[in-house]
Amino acid sequence: MDATAEPGGRRERKKQLTRWAISNVATELFMERGFDAVTVAEVAAAADVAVQTVFNHFPTKEDLVFDETGWWAGPAEAIREAPAGVDVIEALRLRYLAQIRNQLAVGHLATWRQFNSTIESSPALLARRRRIAEEMEVLLAEALQERDGRLSDRMARLIAAQYAAAQKVLEGELARFVPVDPSPEQLEEAVAGLEQAIDEVFAVLARGFELAARSKH
Repeated sequence: MDATAEPGGRRERKKQLTRWAISNVATELFMERGFDAVTVAEVAAAADVAVQTVFNHFPTKEDLVFDETGWWAGPAEAIREAPAGVDVIEALRLRYLAQIRNQLAVGHLATWRQFNSTIESSPALLARRRRIAEEMEVLLAEALQERDGRLSDRMARLIAAQYAAAQKVLEGELARFVPVDPSPEQLEEAVAGLEQAIDEVFAVLARGFELAARSKH
């Protein structure tokens, strides 16, 4: 092992742990009191770090909520990384399903309703979420065209917009299936219902993609 690599690795792990700690504290405060009612100084104090440390990890207050840097590039990455011959909509479905299962595994699904309510109660967070959705569509449309040369720019943008709409529908299903303060058994039942909804929604996307791929204009 390179002797110079380990110290750097420790530094990176320490930075990541600090980032996670700040993000977790901020999320708890925002869900408890509302995003607009909590200051960055209060987040720093609760996390026992300096205000500048918060801004070193999160350039804006909104980044404390949308803290998984670049996650909105995930759908495009799923298409680019899918093996040759794998249907692109199936690649997107598997990625979305994996996200839901990961959220269940790490405990995020249990607080999803409260987290989503925090976003919807803040104009600043709603505006950031819209910008993220727009960027995701642009990146996804580019990846679709790279993957399938049959798609025109218009059709690629249409499919990307349909995927964004599908995500919005599935968020509604999350709100329907996941109760407030759910038990482990309720979460398992919710995931089973969500998996069926995911299959149905992506089946519609697959039909739309096939029709779009046939179009030359």
